[in-house]
Amino acid sequence: MTENSEEWKSHRMDEENKACINRHIVLRVKGIVQGVGFRPFVYNLARSLNLTGYVKNTDDGVTIEIEGGLTGHFIDSLKRYPPPLADIKTVEILKIEEPGNTYDAFSIIESEDGEGFTLTSPDVSVCGDCLSEMMDRNDRRYLYPFINCTNCGPRYTITEKVPYDRPNTTMKVFRMCPDCEREYNDPSDRRFHAQPNACPECGPSLAFEALDKSMPDNGLSPLEQALSFLKDGRIIAVKGLGGFHICCNALNADSVSRLRKEKRRNNKPFALMAPDVETIERYCYITAGEKRLLLSHCRPVVLLKKRRGMVIPESIAPGIGYLGFMLPYTPLHYLLFKHPAALDSELKCLVMTSGNLAEEPIVTDNDEAKKVLSGIVEGFLFHNRDIFMRTDDSVSAVLRDGEDTGSITLHIRRARGFVPEAIPLESEGPEVLGVGADMKNTFTLTKGKYAIPSQHIGDMENYESLKFYEETLDNLKRVYRVEPVAAGYDIHPGYYSTKWALRHGQMKLIPVQHHHAHIASVMAGYGLDENVIGIVLDGTGMGTDGNLWGGEFLVSNAINFRRVGHFRYIPLIGGESSIRQPWKTAVSFIKEAVQSDVMEYLIKIGFLKKYGERNINNLIALSDNRKFCPLSSGAGRFFDAVSAIIGVCDTNTFEAEAPMKLESLVRDGIINDYPVDIILREPIEIDFSMTMVSIMNDFINGVKPEVISTRFHNSIIGIIVRMAKRLREDFQINKIVLAGGTFQNRYLLSHCLGSLKGSGFDIYINKHVPCNDAGISLGQAYIVREKIRRGIE
Repeated sequence: MTENSEEWKSHRMDEENKACINRHIVLRVKGIVQGVGFRPFVYNLARSLNLTGYVKNTDDGVTIEIEGGLTGHFIDSLKRYPPPLADIKTVEILKIEEPGNTYDAFSIIESEDGEGFTLTSPDVSVCGDCLSEMMDRNDRRYLYPFINCTNCGPRYTITEKVPYDRPNTTMKVFRMCPDCEREYNDPSDRRFHAQPNACPECGPSLAFEALDKSMPDNGLSPLEQALSFLKDGRIIAVKGLGGFHICCNALNADSVSRLRKEKRRNNKPFALMAPDVETIERYCYITAGEKRLLLSHCRPVVLLKKRRGMVIPESIAPGIGYLGFMLPYTPLHYLLFKHPAALDSELKCLVMTSGNLAEEPIVTDNDEAKKVLSGIVEGFLFHNRDIFMRTDDSVSAVLRDGEDTGSITLHIRRARGFVPEAIPLESEGPEVLGVGADMKNTFTLTKGKYAIPSQHIGDMENYESLKFYEETLDNLKRVYRVEPVAAGYDIHPGYYSTKWALRHGQMKLIPVQHHHAHIASVMAGYGLDENVIGIVLDGTGMGTDGNLWGGEFLVSNAINFRRVGHFRYIPLIGGESSIRQPWKTAVSFIKEAVQSDVMEYLIKIGFLKKYGERNINNLIALSDNRKFCPLSSGAGRFFDAVSAIIGVCDTNTFEAEAPMKLESLVRDGIINDYPVDIILREPIEIDFSMTMVSIMNDFINGVKPEVISTRFHNSIIGIIVRMAKRLREDFQINKIVLAGGTFQNRYLLSHCLGSLKGSGFDIYINKHVPCNDAGISLGQAYIVREKIRRGIE
């Protein structure tokens, strides 16, 4: 619909809007309405309807005062046709009265500050209009890597405080030139009140610095120098939107190998960037749902199924059946492919991995980058627009449904493009904090009827991550004006996040069990309050009995839970350190399954020869020592064990490497599974002893790993459905919540959804946050908020 008054006037209005015809009205609009072109939209809408008044940003949204004959049409169009990036939550009429000719015209007036809060926009990928201008030789922003407008560009990463106005962003140091200022003040211009507006004359600029100072000055621009390095197979650091990337030519196997070595990345997959969907299709199969996600303004890294016979080096994602691709989301990224100096090169696909050391936060500052990344890269492509809030790339996947209709987006890592979007909750509640878990940490704040999860922080085992955590917490508390009265934390005493919470005793502290939080993270997104059957599969999380849980069946609500079933406990030889060595976990599973025949089976599957009789005997002897071998019911450990037994992965060089490689072997069309026993006790135990024996026998008899892996996955799916039916009968509950990091396995999740739906269950999965430990903080916050809201300590 165009901004044409006749078109607007033709729309049928609801009864409330009809009552607003020819009035003097004051409106308060809440939602994502700052930094998305909302005030210019309101201005043009009001002018087209010959209304007078004003619009301004406030601390809790946007205030509009209008007067004239078509005020009802204005409200109707405001609700129906907001700008594409806006997300209106409420339109509240603060005042309505007879018109009094109060204003001569309609205007945008200065923002005001106060004590409320407004929802803040995430960063938005560069729009098509800006790209067209950037590649137009006759445009004054030709090849300008910081071009933006009202419909695109940086938001969260440059915002220091609200309201979202230029003086409150890191763009405040760049004074607009007369041409940019003219655009900024012109209501008919696409850059009308675009806060990061800039051009080559007045805005941010690039600089290139080679580590080798002896290299001659070749007269190239910074971008041309960077492209020259990439063409030569060198590795560079590129300052982007929320931090630095480390970049190299993905089609140069030597460059990729050197990057993996220098970054000490082992086997962890690299993220890739390509200029368009057509290029990505050379290397991956893409469904319609995946294409939509790739092209969305969020522009996450999307996990895509590898195409057979592709030419990308196997070292990009060794042994994994998926590649993580994203499209360029800033003008600078586009220029790495579309600059004239890039067009005649082989730079069709680039590695774009986070600019950091292992497990540390992404680097944002130029000087910091030189200090941290100089041992990895050979040159730096800098810019001088400061990054206020570091934000990593988001990672997502699409659950394939076979027909590409109703595809489900799964968050793997929620950060750039999504944060700091708030999640609507069902009711008002107190301000609380969920401090998160230790792996894949995020935190969540609540305010009013919203939950605000942070971006991906990372693993909490080092000082840099803790510092990033506290910086981000302080920032979001300030932006959303939150002062938590209570905090929820994990009951694991060894978690750094737990220790952090216990040091901040000024808040009420409420411990929350790990898997209850997983379930609550799903319930929060749907406003669920009643009892549900929660099925949580993950690696490990501390249980209330002091053991490590991870294959759990809970009857749960927003306040408490009851454990009604679990995978049988297995000793975790060497404790959580064995997670890095799945073959040790396999020894423990085999011993529990076959007891006195353990050595016979270890010989048959080749473990004795591969790992040594002495090592094996030591492990078996140690397995009964609870001090060094805690009991675990973790589903992730079962996947580890099977992966090691069939020779897929015996050492995890990164988290969940073995399960990911096992999933990559799954083949459609295999429907058989392995036997699984249910032991009826309180709580119910699921015993995989026969499963393990069958897997080993298949392996010994030469059955292909692809077949074994698929049958194993089918066995997990089968026991989930069997348990769900039993628990529905026992507790008269039909709502199922699936949560935990194991459900990132798309074969497992999609087949569970299909089987459970076919059995008549109502099924809920994470839709706002990842199902892995990054979603824990939302669940903690939801549980604590509900307890305080209901007066339950």
